[in-house]
Amino acid sequence: MSGKSLKMANAGEEKLCLDSEPPKNFENGPETKPPKQNNPKPEAKVKIALVSCGTEYGGVQPAFEEAAAKVNAEFIYPEIDIASLDTIGKDFGIEAASGDLRLMMARAQAVVRGETIADGVFVTTCFRCAEAAIVRNEVRRYIHKYSNIPVISYSFTEQTDAATLYTRFEALTTVAKRRHLLAREVQHGITAGIDSGSTTTKAVIMKDNKILGFGWVPSNEVIESAEKAYSQALEMAGIDRSEIQALGTTGYGRYLVGEHYNADLVQEEITTNSKGAVYLADVQKGPATVIDIGGMDNKAISVEDGIPGMFTMGGICAGASGRFFETVAKRLNVDITELGDLAMKGMQENVKMNSYCIVFGTQSLVNSLAKGALPKDVAAAACRSVVEQIYQQQLQEVDVKEPVILVGGSSLIKGVPRELSNLLNVKVIVPENSHLIGAVGAALLASGFVEE
Repeated sequence: MSGKSLKMANAGEEKLCLDSEPPKNFENGPETKPPKQNNPKPEAKVKIALVSCGTEYGGVQPAFEEAAAKVNAEFIYPEIDIASLDTIGKDFGIEAASGDLRLMMARAQAVVRGETIADGVFVTTCFRCAEAAIVRNEVRRYIHKYSNIPVISYSFTEQTDAATLYTRFEALTTVAKRRHLLAREVQHGITAGIDSGSTTTKAVIMKDNKILGFGWVPSNEVIESAEKAYSQALEMAGIDRSEIQALGTTGYGRYLVGEHYNADLVQEEITTNSKGAVYLADVQKGPATVIDIGGMDNKAISVEDGIPGMFTMGGICAGASGRFFETVAKRLNVDITELGDLAMKGMQENVKMNSYCIVFGTQSLVNSLAKGALPKDVAAAACRSVVEQIYQQQLQEVDVKEPVILVGGSSLIKGVPRELSNLLNVKVIVPENSHLIGAVGAALLASGFVEE
């Protein structure tokens, strides 16, 4: 960072720090640095309406409360007219057998009608219940269609903990309270973005709305990897780090990296990745669907005017991530960079591969090769397996609208966009620098801290 005194482009905006492993002094909300000593009023808590079938029964309510508290949010419970439970199914077109699910629908209706005032909505049900999964999806769509309130949905297990939920709540509160930050469409000044991901660390240098340089290295030791990527980006850009006017961090290691560089913006990856994706694809206006296949997880995000609406994270396991592709490439004895070209020559229908588990998927791969399957067909089947899991587990949770933008390191494996396009029957966009979306989004949003 330079020694210049920086001011934000948006007056009154605080520096943000929003993740799954908050800094030790993170207690009262998403600030990256101590507030000025002028006795400022504490920021009001974000009110999240909890629309569920009974988290207290699943024993996960304490985890929800803990995660919400860490992002300066609190749950509210919509009040309803008991008599409405007998007729609520007609409004949704679903006659749920469970009284708890009918209560869930009635609470959603209370939020939409304004009978309960909420900044955001968290819709959640137990993953074991098939009826709950159907109702959860319909409730989420109902809230999204009839209100402007950000909503996320989640299926919890008995082992759900606060760390699992934290990034989701960060993104929800950011969308609820920081829309003006996320509305930024143009990068100003000279800024840097560092994405400390699970398997790779990316950095970009941007100047006046152009990417001048980037770095991309494996994530080993967090700070060392960030420094390597940042140095690569600076060297490519021909920029001295003293010239950087603002810096943003994102990804799994964003807190540690943000503290190391005294970052102006420390932001969770839902907002930075969706912003980076629509920026690179040049579709910042109107609807879009962002599918981000990362090293350890994946994300499906419904975006409107560059701002995330509905989104889901993760999947059943790492079988729908870059980690699975690394396993496949190693077994086929090809470099990960060659896997896409190999898949483009194959036919996925020639190999049946389990799409729900990285272990069973690998077992399918080994069995297929043992029976004489061609490596190119196995590579194609691996691409199909990943997008099938994303389709079945992620895209059922969001409203898929064109354009569909595929990003993340796995987007560079050519067979992936092909199989996703075939599955969805739509054109899938893979923008240039699609693997850098987190770093680009961080650099773009960080430019709000440059004095204009």
